[in-house]
Formats: sequence, structure tokens, C-alpha cells
Amino acid sequence: MKFSLVEFSIARPKWVLAAAALLTLLFLTQFPKIRTDTNPKHMLPETSDVRVWNDKVDKTFALYEDTIVVGVENPSGVLNVDTLGRIARITDAVLGLEGVASRDVNGFTTITNVTAEDGTLKVGPLMAAAPKTQDEVEALRKALFGNSLFVDRVISKDGKTTAIYVPLERGANGAEIADRIRAIVAKEKGPERYYVAGDPVARDTFGAEMFKLMALFSPIAGMIMFAAIQLMFRNLALSAAMMGVSMVAIIWSIGLLIGAGFPVHIMSSMAPVFLMAIATDSIHIFNEFYFRYREGGDKLAAIRQTMAAVSRPVRFTALATAAGFAVLLFMNIVPVQVFGGLIAFGTVVLRLLSFSFIPAVLTFVNEDKLRKTAGGEDVAADPVARLLGGIGAHGARHPGLVVAIAVAAILVSVWGTSKIHVNNNLVAWFKPGSEIRVADDAINQALGGTSLGYLVIDGKADDFIKRPETMRWLEGLQRELEKLPVVGKTFSVADYVKRINRVLHDDDPKFDVVPDTQDGIGQYLFLFSMSAKPADLNNVVDPAFRQANLWVQMKTWDADAMRQVIAAKDGYQKAHPLPVKAEPAGIAWFNLVWNDEVLGDLVLGFSLALVVVLVILAIDFRSLKWALIAYVPLLLTILMIYGVVGFVGKDFDMPLSVMSTLSLGMAVDFAIHFVSRFRQRRAEVGADGTANGRLASNMETVAESLAWTAARPGKGIMRNALLFAAAFSVMMAAPLTPYMAVGAFIVSMMLISALLTLWLLPALVMLGRRFLIEEK
Repeated sequence: MKFSLVEFSIARPKWVLAAAALLTLLFLTQFPKIRTDTNPKHMLPETSDVRVWNDKVDKTFALYEDTIVVGVENPSGVLNVDTLGRIARITDAVLGLEGVASRDVNGFTTITNVTAEDGTLKVGPLMAAAPKTQDEVEALRKALFGNSLFVDRVISKDGKTTAIYVPLERGANGAEIADRIRAIVAKEKGPERYYVAGDPVARDTFGAEMFKLMALFSPIAGMIMFAAIQLMFRNLALSAAMMGVSMVAIIWSIGLLIGAGFPVHIMSSMAPVFLMAIATDSIHIFNEFYFRYREGGDKLAAIRQTMAAVSRPVRFTALATAAGFAVLLFMNIVPVQVFGGLIAFGTVVLRLLSFSFIPAVLTFVNEDKLRKTAGGEDVAADPVARLLGGIGAHGARHPGLVVAIAVAAILVSVWGTSKIHVNNNLVAWFKPGSEIRVADDAINQALGGTSLGYLVIDGKADDFIKRPETMRWLEGLQRELEKLPVVGKTFSVADYVKRINRVLHDDDPKFDVVPDTQDGIGQYLFLFSMSAKPADLNNVVDPAFRQANLWVQMKTWDADAMRQVIAAKDGYQKAHPLPVKAEPAGIAWFNLVWNDEVLGDLVLGFSLALVVVLVILAIDFRSLKWALIAYVPLLLTILMIYGVVGFVGKDFDMPLSVMSTLSLGMAVDFAIHFVSRFRQRRAEVGADGTANGRLASNMETVAESLAWTAARPGKGIMRNALLFAAAFSVMMAAPLTPYMAVGAFIVSMMLISALLTLWLLPALVMLGRRFLIEEK
């Protein structure tokens, strides 16, 4: 005899539930091993060119991966005795924090100042101690504004803002150190405002908030879904079954992720909400079960009939969803690959439970309660079913009008889509008005900027950087870059050379230039290296003077800012040829590469998903024509959402690009259910127009069959869409914009796709019925 999982589950429901509970406990044993990772650098493999190159640059120039910027603002100016005393105390306290690379912290009390006395070069801290008198304050003011190295770096042009640059030891948590710095500045009383910004602060704060939100939103989404299911079916056993299926799938999937040794990343943290939403496809089983039980009154027979009717569409919707997520395995961004595999596995688990766990639970449903609640599931009497049937009937009666509206929507959406701007900005992932955004904006406005990139100049010969023409070329490149609105400050070894030349000539401004000889430059740098902190010179030139590192501070974390820097560099290099190789590096360069990888992955993933889902549809329907027709509502939905994104000016970032690929696998479920059940209905009519099976009428037209499909299976589609949307609606209340965007994207996609399936598909079927079916 052929084994049937459904029959086995009906015959031995307790065994099925016990086996599910045992396996769930086994997966739960992996949870204590959980690890998290929120470092965006890990978005790309360790072997990726950009990570290998950045690591090499960090080692060559003794650079730090992460730096926190502490801004201090006084509307009356920071150059006064009280404020400077507070800055000195804050700096001393920061130097004592664990995880801070104290030797290379740069602020008023620690940054290197180059001066001369009696023709002798002097290198020491700018402010060895906080000034006690106004004369000392004025001396500090003169030292600051008389040195171009400091302006826009540690002092704003208006003198109202200063910054302390706090590099972190490898592995230090930026969010935790930022919290300690905030505690330090909170102890100071005065008119000053303090800001804590920088990539590690945004990154690690985002990671901490991400897990808090998922810990909060997952149970809220579960409660909303439970309440919605209970409202729809008014049966605690069915509501508990739906939530039980989703919880089992979540535990199995996360347990497998942890057990396989993968950390939980930004994308993986959203898995519980996704799996709860995907579990709502089981709503079609409950929807049909109520109809079948009302018609027959036999619970076990209703279970068997239901599973027979919906088994094929449920199987293929699972296959389409799993395939949509599995496409992510072919992308370049590592956490996205892991997320794709995780949800694909969870989807398979959900469908396995749909044919075992759910039939088993249905056998325990109290028939008296079932009889009462199922009585309202009548297409003719149910107002919701009548409304949905009316939507389908309208599409079938006015196919030309409906399709014309759809074509107009396509044209407008294409226009909006052309305005989309692909961009990733980690700081912009926080809401406007958030502490992270406010701090970043304030420092970017007053000083050089919190986003840091490098240009590595390779002369391919020892001492090439010491040549006067190389130094002047570097200086010219800096001036060219500083013309860009996104660039706030540049810094290179040429600045040190010019400063030394000036102070050794009685601080005469006309000597604020590069010396004419290589020997002179070499002597200056040698004298400087004897007294300065090692990092001062190591950060800007390699030991052999073959390479120089030009620092570029930018006023935005937009990936496109580094693209502008590279374009300006290329233009300058073309206009001023020099036998050097200039390559970008740093976190800003990583963000640009990552941004372009996102765009490439978007195109690749979306293309693969288009093909894979179309093939699945063609296999399910055994017809390419039906597959193409079923695809239209989904593609129009996505195109409309893209159009809105373009029109409102929302950056198309990594979360949205991933959602666009996943949407093909998720929203196509509605079309599969609609077309499969419609074709089942037509098959029941009989090829000769007579009744064949359950149908009592032999005169049902194609339009009437479409209206029936929109009313009865369509109610399941709408229930599915509402539950899916409800699960993701909680994310729209998040303080992080990626979660808000994902929530809005999925909610819109589900509701619009469901409505278009019930309205546009009937119109398309009617227009193409001569090629699709034989009209009865």
C-alpha cells in the first residue's frame, strides 16, 4: 500500500504530536550556543577583495578598524577655561576605558602639535593641561587656528565645536564603549552638548537594537496572528495549531542555524517573523476544512477531502517560497546567503507540518464547536465571500477595463522605478531625531565628518613619496577633493611636511609649502619621527616611503560619497599625470563595494527568482501559458511598490533589495491557489458541460467559476494575506528604518497582490480563455 502522511497523521495523531515535540526539544538544546554578529564587514566573505585589501592597508599604516568620534559643542565657544577643563577631564576618563586604544586617542590634550623654538623642532601635545587663565586660552586659540591640521579636525571654524577621536582595540564593542562615554560626559555640568558618533557606534547600537526588537516583535506578531486566527475561525484548537506549527518551524530553523555554527546576523534575526508569516499559508487548509465540514458533517472525511483539494497548491506554494529564498544562496553577501538557506529550510518544515501536525490536530477538534463555527462558511450567505466573489465577477465581466487600468499602473510604476536610488547608509538606518542621527548630523555639520575613507598612493619605489613633485601632487589632490560638498577634511604626509617647513622658518606663512628638495623633505620627516607618536607618521606613510595614505573625512555615510571621491581622484590624476597608483580603502570604500554588491545581487537574485518561480508555476499548472498569466498580478504588485519607492525618494538599500527577491517566492502563493482551485472547479464541470463529481449544475460558465474561486478559495487567499500582513505590521513601529521599510514592503505586497489576484486574474483569464480553456 502507498504510504500517506496525511492518513498516518489522522490514524496516529498522538504519535505525530509527540514526535514533533521530541524533535523540537532536540533543536532547543542548541540555543545556549547562540552567537551574534552585527559587523557589516562580515557581510562579505573574508576572502573578498575589499576585505583583504582593507586588512592589508590597516597593517601597512597601523590603522584601527573602528574609531568613535566624541563631539563637544558650546554655543558660546569651547575655548574657555570651564569648557576646556571639562574636555580635559573627559579625555582622561576616556583614556582609561577598556577597549580604547589610549595611545592614539586624538583630542586637545593628546593630539600632536608641531612647533619650533630657536630653530629647533618641537613636537608635543597641543594642550598638555587645561588652561587656567584667559591668556593661556588665547594661546591655545592661536595654536589651533594657526595650524591647518587642526581646523575642521579638532576645532570647528566658528570655534563652537571640538572632537575627540577614540580608536578602538580590535574586537571592542562600539555600543558598549559609547555608553560608557555617555556616562562620563553625563557627569559634567555646564552648557555643553555632547555627541557620540562613528561607524562602530551606529553598527553595534544597531545590532543591540536589532535583537531587542526581534525579542519584542516576535511574540507581539505571534499574539496578533493568534488573535486574528481566533477571530476568523473562532476555535482555540485551530488557532493553537497554527501558532504551534510556526513555533516548531522557528525552533527547528534557528536550532539548525546555531548547531551548524552560524552566528545570528541582521537578516537572520528577522527569521521568526518571516516563518510565522509563511506559516499562514496553512490558512487555506482551515478555510477549506470549514467549507467541507459544513457540506458533509463528517470530520475525518472533511480532513481527507480538504487535504486532497489543497495538497497540490500547498505543496507548490511551499516549493515556490522555498525556491525564492534558496535563490539567496547564490548571492555574494554572506548573511543573506545564510538567511536564504534558513528560511528555505523553515518553509520545508512548515509544509511537512501542514501534512502531519495540522491533520493530527484537526482530529482533536470538538465537533459540537466545529458545527457551530463552520455553519457560517457558506459562499452564498457569507458577506465576505460575497464581496470577494463580486470582485472576481467584476474582473470577469469587465476584462478590458481592468487590464487597461493595469497597463496604466504599469506605465506610472515604470516611471517611478526609474527614479530609484540604490544606497546603503548605516546611520540612516536610524530614525531622524534618534541619538545616533542627531550626533552624526551635528559633527558632520561642524567638523570634517564622521565617515572615513583612504586613498593609498603607491609610487612603486622606495622614497618615492619624499620627492617634492609627489608631495605637491598629494597636496593638489587634497585641494581637489575638498571642493566636493561631501568632503569635509583631508589629511596626508604633505600636511606634516608643510607644517614643519613653516615653523622652522619662524612660522612665516609663505613657507607653508612643500620644500624644493627630496633631502630637505627627508630630514623634516626624520626629525618629526624622532619626537612624534609612532602613529602620527605611520598612519600616513609606510616605512619605505613607497606608499602614502591620504585620509578623507566625509560628511555623509552614503555609499555614493566615496564614489564621488574616486571620480574626483581619477579626474585629477588624468589632468596631472604622475607614475603612481591611487586606490581607495577604508570603511567608506567597503560601504561602496558592499552597496554595489547589493545592486549586483538584486539583479542576479531577482533574475534567478523570476526564472525559478516561473518554472515552478509551469510545472504545477503543466502549462507555460497558465504560468505566465498567474505571474502578472505578482509582477504588477512589485512594480507598483518599486514605483512608490522611486517617487517618495526612499533609498533602495540592502533590506529592500532582498525583500524584492523574496517577494516573488512569497506572493506567488496567491496565484497558485487561485489558478489551481479554478482549474479544479472547471474539471468538476466535465469536458462535455455535464456535471462530473460534486457539481450539481452543468451550466456554470467560466465567469461563474472565476467568481466562485474568488469567493471560496479567495477567502482563504485574503485570510492568508491579512495574517501575513498582520505579522509584518509590527515591524512598521520599529525605531530602525530597515525594519519599517521591510514591514511596509511586505504588508503592501501581500494586500495588493491578494487583491490583484482576485480582480486582475479573472480579467486576464477571460481575455485569454480561448487559449487557456474550453468554455462550457
